[in-house]
Amino acid sequence: MYAKTSYTNVIIMSNWIHINVVHTLRNHRAIFNLTTMAEICGKDVKTIRSWLSVLESSGLVYLLEPYYNNFNKRLIKTPKLYFLDTGLACWLLGWNTPEQLVKGAMWGHIFESFVFAEILKSYYNDGIVKPPLYYYRDADKNEIDLLIEDGDTIHPIEIKASSDPIQSMVRAFRYLHNNKSKSVGTGAVICLSKGRLPLTDDVWTLPVGMI
Repeated sequence: MYAKTSYTNVIIMSNWIHINVVHTLRNHRAIFNLTTMAEICGKDVKTIRSWLSVLESSGLVYLLEPYYNNFNKRLIKTPKLYFLDTGLACWLLGWNTPEQLVKGAMWGHIFESFVFAEILKSYYNDGIVKPPLYYYRDADKNEIDLLIEDGDTIHPIEIKASSDPIQSMVRAFRYLHNNKSKSVGTGAVICLSKGRLPLTDDVWTLPVGMI
């Protein structure tokens, strides 16, 4: 009976991982919500939280916390979920070739997840288990994919699956100046461009191969 119950739980959790991958990537701008995931899966919040803990401990997912200290505007204060194993995510989505990936509707989200995972790993490789990484999103849905805090300076990062980024992609960077306790450092758009080029006076485009 115990073995059967354990096997059933593994199957249910496997199905949940698949549902979670699809839901997260299709709604990548949506903030992770335990209650929503519980409703989708037909489980209680406590169960979803325990499953999420397993995925975090296994290094499959990462909850990116929002940055909201000393901002004047009302900000979102719930985390954003990233799948760190983009290969597994593609397999679960049924994408078996690079052509299927880049032509898929979720290519941009997969690219963002890959870039974030590589940045995160660079901190882990240096022995930093709590990297100073955050994201920004306010009540008006102005969002910055990634903030890197370096002492009293915040560096804004956008991640775009584009070979030709444009200035409007970094429009939300201006909202960081509402934080009077931190200075805004050089920002970047990590993308598919062929070289490192200035986008604005204080923002550079960076090829993904440079991270």
